[in-house]
Amino acid sequence: MGVSAGPEVPAGIDVPAGGEPPSVRDPAGPLLGDTDLWLLSEGSDLRPYERLGAHPAEIGGVAGTAFAVWAPNASEVSVVGPFNDWDENRHAMRLRGSSGIWETFVAGVGAGSLYKFALRDRAGHRLPQHADPYARRAELRPATASIVAGPLRPAPIAGDADAELASDLASDLASIGARNAIDAPISIYEVHAGSWRRVVEEGDRFLNWDELGDQLIPYVVDMGFTHIELLPISEHPFDGSWGYQPTGLYAPTARFGPPESFRRFVDRCHAAGLGVLLDWVPGHFPNDAFALAQFDGTHLYDHADPREGLHRDWGTLIYNYGRNEVRNFLAGNARYWVEQFGVDGLRVDAVASMLYRDYSRKPGEWVPNHLGGRENLEAIAFLKHLNESLGATHPQVATIAEESTAWPGVSRPTSAGGLGFHYKWNMGWMNDTLRYMSRDPAHRRHHHSELTFGLVYAFDENFVLPLSHDEVVHGKRSLIGRMPGDAWQRFANLRLYYTFMFTHPGKKLLFMGSEFAQEAEWNHDRSLDWHLLADDARRGVQGLVRDLNHLYRGLPALHALDARPEGFAWIAHDDADNSVLSYVRRSATQTVIVVCNFTPVPRHGYRVGAPLAGRWLERLNSDSMHYGGSNVGNEGWLATEPQPSHGHPQSLALSLPPLGALVLEWIES
Repeated sequence: MGVSAGPEVPAGIDVPAGGEPPSVRDPAGPLLGDTDLWLLSEGSDLRPYERLGAHPAEIGGVAGTAFAVWAPNASEVSVVGPFNDWDENRHAMRLRGSSGIWETFVAGVGAGSLYKFALRDRAGHRLPQHADPYARRAELRPATASIVAGPLRPAPIAGDADAELASDLASDLASIGARNAIDAPISIYEVHAGSWRRVVEEGDRFLNWDELGDQLIPYVVDMGFTHIELLPISEHPFDGSWGYQPTGLYAPTARFGPPESFRRFVDRCHAAGLGVLLDWVPGHFPNDAFALAQFDGTHLYDHADPREGLHRDWGTLIYNYGRNEVRNFLAGNARYWVEQFGVDGLRVDAVASMLYRDYSRKPGEWVPNHLGGRENLEAIAFLKHLNESLGATHPQVATIAEESTAWPGVSRPTSAGGLGFHYKWNMGWMNDTLRYMSRDPAHRRHHHSELTFGLVYAFDENFVLPLSHDEVVHGKRSLIGRMPGDAWQRFANLRLYYTFMFTHPGKKLLFMGSEFAQEAEWNHDRSLDWHLLADDARRGVQGLVRDLNHLYRGLPALHALDARPEGFAWIAHDDADNSVLSYVRRSATQTVIVVCNFTPVPRHGYRVGAPLAGRWLERLNSDSMHYGGSNVGNEGWLATEPQPSHGHPQSLALSLPPLGALVLEWIES
């Protein structure tokens, strides 16, 4: 913590003119230095959580906790807890001039102590007691107090570490950068930690982080995914929000254990070669009275005008991105998860709702920007600032935007006019292809463009193809539940869809349970239906996903040029009559052909042009008997014939499986 100190007086103790210092157990002097206050007010403190919040400290030889909170419109602020019987008259805080920051030191209070802030508004009216916005630990719902957390990790700056720490840091950063690189295979397993698996015999309780480390990590490694993405784990009061309405951005939820156990979980993921991504929610916050809403009696974190400050769809409040301290609060939080827990990246939720002032609003329900437009200029500036500031110190850490519109340059550098994200979810691809796959194969010929349109813009952004939690809730049905036909066709359709996804340009994301064709929609209140794996068809889908992950990672042609048009070429995109697609995926050293048959009709002697003459190895067949298919294929390999087709001087005569896909690798001329 930054402190100011005179030469003769312990840090944090003020000496009144002509008098003796007050008791060190009740210091009256400044704890934060003037530079700290200036940086916080300017919004340029990279790590505001080192200054604000609750920090165990020793002042004048006495152990306690230093508290600091931003509440510029309060007339009085005090810290309360069991240590003072929640009495707001016992530990008043001092206002540090025009900064709006109140601070105090409470002797004898240490890590594990409960606390809140008691405030009075400008008129002296008592406000609801508030949790600490910067609390790094919080009570388990329905309790709402903050908890004094232990010491912070030192900021991971290699130049400030000793040689051993610097070496470890460089190694960790290099590993994260390699996992997140644009030419790397990125296959993300999206997880809601509270419902992946539960302990039924103990009251259906959650697994804690250590138990998730024991069970989830080995499963994800075996399945071949490269990253785990966690739905928001910041503290939140309502399980049904899935974490997307956080009240404690800096506190890992108490549902799964203390912050230290989450840090161990991340370390264990890294030791197993897995990246960890967090869903992060800077787009809105709930209006719970104990949290940020009306924090000091005013709209401190949001806007007073509901046309700017209220999301009617969700009943939540919108951050005032134009306010320095709010921008600092959010950007500092992103850095906090990276530096304090070592996460590999942040998937930023609801970016579209941040970019547009008229997002999901009717005329008259929104306020234009100062130029008269619909763009939220302050939010745009914040997102650019976030990506620039984090990228300047941690370029290996990925930021991923959930952005559902055609906003240009989301994943392009800010220097080129973009928002500076590394990746963007391809919501258009997801909507089009899921709509297509839900159709009866007899009608698919009339909707062929739903499969091919995504390649028109596939390289405009660095895309992630998301089959996320949002696609298996709220009456949409599970992925297997959307597949048409009888039981065999439903599973064949899903296997075909996954093969199409894993061979299409773009990184991959699949929500938990979808990898084994969970039948029911996801329910956050219970475990996944693991018992379904007693069924051969579901084990077949799981086996296919495992093999697709390993194939995707093992074939550079399927990932190295994901974001560049040189990595993809159509063989034939216009065979709507047969509902067949064929295309090439390439890397600098490898060529792969993919052929997908979206009808239940096997097609023997189906000819496709081949870019290279010679032998082609059948690396994967989604119709294999090992996955529950009918085993129509090409006996493992085949050779080209000198018959021109699709603009190539040689071609392959294939046996296409029904509702199946083939992945062929060129192995020799």
